Amino acid sequence: MADTGEPRGWVSTRTDLVMALLGVWFGVGLMIDAWAHSNLAELETFFTPWHAVFYSGFVVVSGWIIWQVWRNVRAGRQGLAAVPVGYLAGLVAIPAFAAFGFADMMWHTILGIETTINILFSPSHLGLIVTMMLIITTPLRSAWNAPDVGARPSLGRLLPALLGLAFAATLVSLFLSYGDAMQYRSEGIVQAFSMLKDSGPGPQGGGPRPVGPGADRVAVAMVVTNVVMLSPVLLLVRRWLLPFGSVTVMYTVMVLMPGAQTAFRNVPILLSFVAAGFVSDLLIRRLRPSGERRAAYWAFAGLSAFATWSLYIGVASATGGGLPDVPELWTGAPVVAGLIGLALGALFLPNAVTAEPVPLSAAGAERA
Repeated sequence: MADTGEPRGWVSTRTDLVMALLGVWFGVGLMIDAWAHSNLAELETFFTPWHAVFYSGFVVVSGWIIWQVWRNVRAGRQGLAAVPVGYLAGLVAIPAFAAFGFADMMWHTILGIETTINILFSPSHLGLIVTMMLIITTPLRSAWNAPDVGARPSLGRLLPALLGLAFAATLVSLFLSYGDAMQYRSEGIVQAFSMLKDSGPGPQGGGPRPVGPGADRVAVAMVVTNVVMLSPVLLLVRRWLLPFGSVTVMYTVMVLMPGAQTAFRNVPILLSFVAAGFVSDLLIRRLRPSGERRAAYWAFAGLSAFATWSLYIGVASATGGGLPDVPELWTGAPVVAGLIGLALGALFLPNAVTAEPVPLSAAGAERA
């Protein structure tokens, strides 16, 4: 598609919202498929009801993107000018996703259906997930420099971007399921943090005894999940002063994938993250973190992570049989999470940035 030099336009908020809602269909289809692979013993065919939901979601969301381009072509736009701002990557990803979908069908037909951790490393699945992320994050790219968004957008205006990015985070969590702390039940967390292996002195003849089976795995999963959940929030906080409720919306979406994979047998743990989203929204209101306020940004990153994992341990203890028996683990884990959050904040914003005004040419660009 040639570039004619004609400026590209933005779509309306309603168009982005429809795009985000169709992306929800797409994402929920994948969640249903993830549930099937995690909870059904035998899957012997590519042609399943959950694949039908998943791929029909791809059809409708792709049709919506193509329709936006076709409308502009009919209006006289040519080349790249016919593609709305933020929609090009999604448009390019459509044929790529279809190609990976065909490859996945052939893979399953020849090699069978994966039902263990190998499903997360299948080349065709990795191709599907990357191209799917490009498609469902279209509303985020559309809103990123849209002239009507501003530095302090409303929740309604930013909702399509929030949904798109949150569902993208669920895709990451799906393919890191072997390190997903949201999949543990309260009893398992308490038990893991209550065990020390009584195996005598440490490797060098002294020092602490090694942590028993389970505790190390839960601790690593907390680190991985901390990074996966907090990173998209920090990306948005650097760009905008998020309206109240933004992180709650994102965390509510993010718990759906691990919930589907575990058939929602760990609801208290999932709800702890929704509560953490609410606390993070309160922190944003109080601290007003932004790209221009580095200290507030760093403070938010550390405190949000600390609060999230304090709630995680607290809810697990309240619903899983009491506080774990090893105090170093349940007191130190949220501190480690907070330090990792602080480090992420420093990586995302090593130096304060100066807000740049939207150019008059962009503000007056024609809307597609």
